[in-house]
Order: sequence, then C-alpha cells, then structure tokens
Amino acid sequence: MRILWGPAYELGILVIDQQHKRIVDYINELDRLADQPDAQLGVARVLYDLVDYTESHFSFEEALMERAGYGELDDHHHKHRQFTFHIESLLRRHEQGDTVTDELLRLLEGWLLHHILEEDGAYANEVRDFINSIGRERLGGWVNETVRKHFRVM
Repeated sequence: MRILWGPAYELGILVIDQQHKRIVDYINELDRLADQPDAQLGVARVLYDLVDYTESHFSFEEALMERAGYGELDDHHHKHRQFTFHIESLLRRHEQGDTVTDELLRLLEGWLLHHILEEDGAYANEVRDFINSIGRERLGGWVNETVRKHFRVM
C-alpha cells in the first residue's frame, strides 16, 4: 500500500474522513496497478472513478463549508478547481495514450498530504463547531440528502 490510512489524516468530521479514505483507496489501487503489465484499462477505470469521486467530494465538502458559514470558502473552492483541472488534464493525456500513472500518484499523494492536513485542516474546527452547535442528529438529514445530491448512489 502506498498510503496507510490512519488517525493523522482524520479531521474529526466523519463524513469527510470517510470520503478522504475512499480517495486513499483509489490512490492505493492506482499504485497496485502501476506495477502490472498491460494495466492501461484498469488505470483508466480507476482514473475515471477518481475524477468523478473527487469532484463529488469537493462539491459536498464545499456545501458543508457553506452550511457552516466558513469564511474562506471561495479560496478553498479555487484550490479545488485547480486540482480538478490538473487531474482532468492527466485524464486527457491518458486518453491520448500517455502513461501518467506515476505522475498521477505523485500528484495525489502530495495533494492528500498538503490539502487534507493543511487546507482542509483550516476549516475543520469551524465545521466541527457548527456540527456540535446544531447537533449531529439534525445535521444527519442534511448530510444524507446532500450525499445523494453530490454522489452517485449505487
């Protein structure tokens, strides 16, 4: 495994931590495929799923930050768009036949370490305070509705 999920990556916001863990699963799946011959099809599948999931995660995360009244949402949104643009460009290169797995893994790992630990960490206290102020039960309905809105539910 390239990244072993652990408490160091957790923000203390269960729904966000679960989504981040899923992104780590995608990274580890790409890492596993990188060493296999003729893995282009598998890499493509993971890459498409990763792009879709990451965009859904960003959209959900931003909705939660907006609901909590996070003041730096615009800046965070801009960082999400920059990252999305980068992985979408790697996806296009992959579709054109370029081998992008190693570059993608470095990007994802660097993003995970920096974005989750620093940039997401910047909103974590405010969002946790918001969740505590309205109560987890009351937030639960909003979370369920918003997850259905932003993620493909299977």
